[in-house]
Amino acid sequence: MGNYLISGVSRGLGKALARTMLEGGDCVWGIGRSGERAVEDLIVDYPQTFKYLSFDLSNLDDIKSRIFGELITKDTPLDGLVNNAAIAYADLVTNMNTKPLLEMFEINVYAAFLLTKYTIRNMILHGRRGSIVHITSVCARKGFKGLAMYAATKGALESFSASTAREWGSRGIRSNCVAAGFMQTDMSASLTEESLQKIFNRSALKSPTKMESVARTVRFLLGSGSESITGQVVGVDSGA
Repeated sequence: MGNYLISGVSRGLGKALARTMLEGGDCVWGIGRSGERAVEDLIVDYPQTFKYLSFDLSNLDDIKSRIFGELITKDTPLDGLVNNAAIAYADLVTNMNTKPLLEMFEINVYAAFLLTKYTIRNMILHGRRGSIVHITSVCARKGFKGLAMYAATKGALESFSASTAREWGSRGIRSNCVAAGFMQTDMSASLTEESLQKIFNRSALKSPTKMESVARTVRFLLGSGSESITGQVVGVDSGA
């Protein structure tokens, strides 16, 4: 049983991952933008092992005090972190707007950097050989019209993860990415059915990526069974 911090647990992949971890007997500290009602089922089902903080990760200056003070105290050793929280800004490069671009980088990139920073400090404090997993996307390495800015945030995480793995490997702290394919989530709901089907048809399996498959892969990378895997980008994308 381990202690894991997961961002973006109030819906979609984050919620599926939190439940996967909890079902396996792990303790989860979750962060989400929505109120507690969004995760009421997890609170009811796992009152002893699931703790939740409603927090907007764009408030970068409050991450240390709220998450690593209010939610997780210095007495709580962390075994892993999943940087899952993300928002999508989809548009053509020629239509780029600064405000949504900056907000996306705040949540997708800068907040993930800070969560990693304080998680590693926690692991060092408690002598934990922990695991960090960043949720990235197939679009970081494949071209998709209208997703250049979003893909850039995921590419930044992949570069960050590779160097983090080098920096902290001697302490037994690992860092990997799971590059997820297109799933049927609230984030992908902004795309038309025709656009989604075109994306799915580009994959070997001609189907959307299963959320449960991504969640199980993340759980594997967090556990001891993957102790020799670090600095990698693992694709779970239906063969895209």
